[in-house]
Amino acid sequence: MTTPDDLDRSDMERLCKGGDSALNSLMDRHAEKLFHYLLRQLGNEQDAEDVAQESFVRVYQSRARFDPARKFSTWLYTIATNLSRDRLRYRARHPNLSLDSHSENESALESHLPAEGPGPHEVLEQRESAEAIRRAIALLPEELRTPLILSIYENLSHAEVADILNCSAKAVETRLYRARNQLRATLPDAL
Repeated sequence: MTTPDDLDRSDMERLCKGGDSALNSLMDRHAEKLFHYLLRQLGNEQDAEDVAQESFVRVYQSRARFDPARKFSTWLYTIATNLSRDRLRYRARHPNLSLDSHSENESALESHLPAEGPGPHEVLEQRESAEAIRRAIALLPEELRTPLILSIYENLSHAEVADILNCSAKAVETRLYRARNQLRATLPDAL
């Protein structure tokens, strides 16, 4: 049985040999999940789309440097994490205040809520709680936020996160512990 990792390796091999259509297969398998990771990391849909596209451009440009002994997804997330760091640094140096940014984020959240379900009061409480958690995660230092998002939201193992962040699994464990403690201190009622 062919695993997703086998498909990724096969597509990367084809891509290295000039089969540019292999990039489409990789994007079909990874683009949506990568976008959601970047959305959590950057907190902005447009930035997440831009960085996701740039990540695949970098995959194409760096295809000859891919190590088939590594998982493609780990390599992709390493590229995306580095690009998201660059984007966050750029934003810090060039602040841009948008009057529409809050409403854009709300529309993204609303599109994922079910039509039938809890009443308006419960929905409001859930939104407020989710927004408080998002804000608290966004306020974490990058060295704590990134491993938390990769581990909790992307379901990556400590070893995979360590590989992406170029550190030890123990360092990831420590960062996750510190991130959770900071979130508990910031959000005692939400956690």
